[in-house]
Amino acid sequence: MKSRVEDLAIFGGEPAFKETLHVGRPNIGDRHRLIERINRMLDERWLTNNGPYVQEFERRVAEMLRVKHCIATCNATIAMEIAARALDLKGEVILPSMTFVATAHALQWQQITPVFCDVDPATHALDPRRVETMITPRTTAILGVHIWGRPCNIDALTEIATRRNLRVLFDAAHAFGCSHKGEMIGNFGDAEIFSFHATKVLNTFEGGAVTTNNDELAEKIQLMRNFGFAGYDDVIYIGTNGKMSEVAAAMGLTSLESLEGIVATNKRNYDHYRVSLDGIDGVNFLQYDENQRNNYQYVVITLDDELTGISRDQMIRILWAENIMARRYFYPGCHRMEPYRSYYPHAGLVLPETNVLTDCVLQLPTGTNIGVEQIELICKIFKIAMLHSVEISRLLDGRVAVDLQASEGIPK
Repeated sequence: MKSRVEDLAIFGGEPAFKETLHVGRPNIGDRHRLIERINRMLDERWLTNNGPYVQEFERRVAEMLRVKHCIATCNATIAMEIAARALDLKGEVILPSMTFVATAHALQWQQITPVFCDVDPATHALDPRRVETMITPRTTAILGVHIWGRPCNIDALTEIATRRNLRVLFDAAHAFGCSHKGEMIGNFGDAEIFSFHATKVLNTFEGGAVTTNNDELAEKIQLMRNFGFAGYDDVIYIGTNGKMSEVAAAMGLTSLESLEGIVATNKRNYDHYRVSLDGIDGVNFLQYDENQRNNYQYVVITLDDELTGISRDQMIRILWAENIMARRYFYPGCHRMEPYRSYYPHAGLVLPETNVLTDCVLQLPTGTNIGVEQIELICKIFKIAMLHSVEISRLLDGRVAVDLQASEGIPK
């Protein structure tokens, strides 16, 4: 049992875990049910092209979210690109830099200029007051991100978009199964985009979807994800290949059946972390609104190094040495990644809150692969580091930092 500084792996002790604990390790669900579906798919030899599993998956997601249309895609980035094209977005789109880089790339890939706006430090989401100041004659849309599964300020962003005659999209990659004022995420704006990547609370191995209550928009997106085909040999619109495969939908259906249990496990883990780390000065937990539906997929804290005596990056090094692969989402911010740091070298001047958050946010491992005993040990290591922060910080400052960049290209 670790209790002293010298027991920490970074200073020569044995790592706390032999098997690496990851943020976002996939939730598998009922393996036997998945294999049954895959066998049926193989027997029927319908592997793609809007097969029965894809149609069932779209129908069940739409029913759960109580939204008119769910259009499943091969991934969320393609879903975002198709939605932006279907809405005829051009010029500039306002979005946060505090997001996974794919959000910005989906725009830039289509020669739409991403305009990075600062966030509210309390929510980590777009600050509507700042959005208003970023609108120019070239602005065509606002793209809000429901970061950590908590809704961004939907009402204020929608009001601005309506008043300024702009489109409004929401990146809901983190927010499947979450709600806002009693209404499920997926029903807001012109459209919302979900990710079903392997790291998400609901996964299809790799996948995404666009949800909307706009019939005309849904029809256009359905055409565009399948090369513009309206029927056999009848292409009526420009399109791409954004279709979800049958095996992905089979995994999605299996995940849907397991979702309640996955969320319950996430909630248990979140509560245990929060209780175990409660009362440590400078360690602040991201809170969820218990009056709304949450998926609790993200255990997020911020570290105030003036109070803790140890920085976020030093804490990361300590945890990684113990095989606890905590993450510093969304470091360093899209505006400090290519091509954006070359295109907009001074963007950081208008993103002070983003710059602070990307240097202090820490995400801890959770999910169905993590149990209470493992969380107890993670928190024990955390407490040792906090208790001896001055000594540890001094020792770490004398060492060469490990490369934290290498494993931080995993989708959000």
